[in-house]
Amino acid sequence: MATAAAGGAAQEKQLAPTLLSFFIYNPKLGPKEGEEEKKILFYHPNEVEKNEKIRNVGLCEAIVQFTRTFSPTKPAKSLHTQKNRQFFHEPEENFWMVMVVRNPIIEKHKDGKPVYEYQEEELLDKVYSSVLQQCYSMYKLFNGTFLKAMEDGGVKVLKERLEKFFHRYLQTLHLQSCDLLDVFCGISFFPLDKMTYLKIQSFINRMEESLNIVKYTAFLYNDQLIWSGLEQDDMRILYKYLTTSLFPRHMEPELAGRDSPIRAEMPGNLQHYGRFLTGPLNLNDPEAKCRFPKIFVNTDDTYEELHLIVYKAMSAAVCFMIDASIPPTLEFCRKLDSIVGPQLTVLASDICEQYNINKRISGAEKEPQFKFIYFNHMNLAEKSTIHMRKTPSVSLASVHPDLMKILGDINSDFSRVDEDEEIIVKAMSDYWVVGKKSDQRELYVILNQKNANLIEVNEEVKKLCATQFNNIFFLD
Repeated sequence: MATAAAGGAAQEKQLAPTLLSFFIYNPKLGPKEGEEEKKILFYHPNEVEKNEKIRNVGLCEAIVQFTRTFSPTKPAKSLHTQKNRQFFHEPEENFWMVMVVRNPIIEKHKDGKPVYEYQEEELLDKVYSSVLQQCYSMYKLFNGTFLKAMEDGGVKVLKERLEKFFHRYLQTLHLQSCDLLDVFCGISFFPLDKMTYLKIQSFINRMEESLNIVKYTAFLYNDQLIWSGLEQDDMRILYKYLTTSLFPRHMEPELAGRDSPIRAEMPGNLQHYGRFLTGPLNLNDPEAKCRFPKIFVNTDDTYEELHLIVYKAMSAAVCFMIDASIPPTLEFCRKLDSIVGPQLTVLASDICEQYNINKRISGAEKEPQFKFIYFNHMNLAEKSTIHMRKTPSVSLASVHPDLMKILGDINSDFSRVDEDEEIIVKAMSDYWVVGKKSDQRELYVILNQKNANLIEVNEEVKKLCATQFNNIFFLD
């Protein structure tokens, strides 16, 4: 009998949360009975029967209206049911986005038949609400607001843009690996010494002067940000696009010589590894297309439409943003290539050299045995030793999901209060989880120490703050 029980246990299967549906509607578009379908601007999966789409949208409308009676200014954010969870977001007046996520399931076998147990408490509202908000931010980065599409060509144009964008974007949502980092949606900054930083600053100034149509510039190294001329919120979502979508698509043997040959034919024999990640593939081809993606920034006040030019040499990437009313020509691209390429190549090797020197100097301190996530709300700086980039699109956590959930819970507690505070949790097995919130900064630490007590855990966290965050003031 014991073997059967063991066999039964082994047959337990965990099914991750998945996206059941995602839709966008505007209740003002089909106010009369019989016109309900007009409200629906986008619906995934599209093959759902028309009446079911109308019913689901109607249900969401009813939930939002019902919750408005209790809280007129803050209507529903999420609805919990046994099998799924629905998230609501109204990014622009009367435009509602809804995401329905199926709860994780444990599949057991009883008398040879599968039995499903829905895990109702596993999903964190804040995490998935943030994912939904980012869906809108990412749409807006490439298309501008919903209202703009309506002004450009009414419902028809808006529907086309939504279809074109979300058809692809929804495939990149990895709901099973969403966690606290999705709530922060922060930016990882590259640590630099003053001299190298000044070199980059002067490089950007020179480039903006030589290429006078450039409005904004951003500079990244190793997928980490060094400099940006954009507003924080715009940079935050552009950074997410670059690091999770654009850069991973261009992962290649950087200096293997196969994909990026040194171009010795350059005048003056300026060898360089520069190339466009957006724009023309081959500058020597007179027919080369100079098409660049458009992005929309500062949509709240000035509403700027820009061309995004991303140019890379070795591990350094620079984004030039130019006014969308100026079409970039092949001549401009060649000029940019000849000016930026050689200088960026030199700069990239300088940064690499400096970084290695700094690493050697600070290498004496061994990596501590604890893992942490740090986030600063003022400059959106994020640092995590919990996440290892396994694949381009998914940033995987190296700790148990239960621990990640505790971090999310602590974060929710922090967001309810304005004061600084500290929370220490003794988790399963030998783990301790510590959350510190101090003056717009949050630090989450996971320690794995057998038989440690509160005082010892506190001491360890102090040590971590002293070594990793010595210039940051954490209140004790």
